[in-house]
Amino acid sequence: MRITLIRPNLGDYRSSDAMPPLAMGILAARAADHEIVFCDEKAETVPVGDTPDLVAMSVETYTAHRAYAIADGYRSRGVPVVMGGYHPTFLPDEALEHADAVVIGDAEGAWERLLADLEAGRLQQKYAGGNDAPLTEYRIDRSIYQGKNYAPVELVQWGRGCRFSCDFCSIHSFYGTSLRTRPLDGLIAEIEALPAGRLLFFVDDNLFGRKSDLLALLDALTPLKRRWSCQISIDVARDEALLDRMAAAGCSFVLIGFESLNPESLKQMHKAWNNVSGSYGRVVRALHARNIGIYGTFVFGYDADTKESIERTVDFALESRLEIANFNPLTPTPGSALYDRLASEQRLLSPKWWLDPNYRYGDAIFEPRGMHARELTEGVFEARRRFYSWRAIGRRVLGAETSFSPFRAGLTTVANVISRREIYKKQYRLLGM
Repeated sequence: MRITLIRPNLGDYRSSDAMPPLAMGILAARAADHEIVFCDEKAETVPVGDTPDLVAMSVETYTAHRAYAIADGYRSRGVPVVMGGYHPTFLPDEALEHADAVVIGDAEGAWERLLADLEAGRLQQKYAGGNDAPLTEYRIDRSIYQGKNYAPVELVQWGRGCRFSCDFCSIHSFYGTSLRTRPLDGLIAEIEALPAGRLLFFVDDNLFGRKSDLLALLDALTPLKRRWSCQISIDVARDEALLDRMAAAGCSFVLIGFESLNPESLKQMHKAWNNVSGSYGRVVRALHARNIGIYGTFVFGYDADTKESIERTVDFALESRLEIANFNPLTPTPGSALYDRLASEQRLLSPKWWLDPNYRYGDAIFEPRGMHARELTEGVFEARRRFYSWRAIGRRVLGAETSFSPFRAGLTTVANVISRREIYKKQYRLLGM
């Protein structure tokens, strides 16, 4: 069969921050007996008039509107469409209005059964993946990424799942309490085959699952002398020796969800444990002292948040000289406890905001208690503009501490320029257009 794999964008346009999606490489590796064509709408246009034997799409809530439009076009030409990912997992019946089948959960196993059923003419509507199956058979085909305009970063995955259950996050709903890691020998072999000199990024939702696992990973990474980055929970910073081990193993950047400076907001989002490592300022200093850059994320809209909360948070991010930061309006997505709570309280301005033709990227999706929805929308956008002003970018790069390495300075500069560009490109953009 000829299979077209598609990653839809928010709309029909190209992004400057596109990175290769591992999910597509995993699907390609598990369909090696078929002819595979991969289209990433973040980097290229969807082919006009394409008529493969099957289209498979990975769908997020923000890309659902666009994904459905693409799928409808293929199905009008008689091409069957299958969808997977977080959004179809949580809303399979909605996805089936635009697809012939959905994969619920991880693709491994379910994807192979689906392909066999399609060839036999008995395609089912729903296929359940094993979200607790061991990752011993993990494999990926990176050849499908060749020739695409991606950032020079190599994505790798060691494990899946997160030990925390934050109110706004759907990871716990997807994976439950399962924490799985790949055998280290396979991971290291994959890394050794990647181009030398490129930054690695672990896409794991939280690289700090179990301390014993993280220590084993650091031991395996250290001899490779590769620079790498990851998403990791803030509690890693309460162990100074562990931070030393991370730095020695090549850790150059970490993405940490600070989320809020307000203890009441942290409590409401089930993330009060964010303070176990001491003050945020101490965490930043501990990482910077080891020449580890920080991508800090913050979210606004909980009941204790106000316009002043947003301003104070931006002040902290600027004064701390976080290399990169993301300021987001609290966004209830299907599968999260937050979505269910706001829906039960009838506070959602548009229950299916991802399909609302009037919803624009960055809009508040519910009415907060501490400010008006409009104030949340405008306050977050202003936070992004302040942090990514040319003056603020210059201060972070040129006015940083003396330990700021040339590599970190260069990466920070490029990341800030790209982030600034994407902010202005996406803000207030209609989804799907």
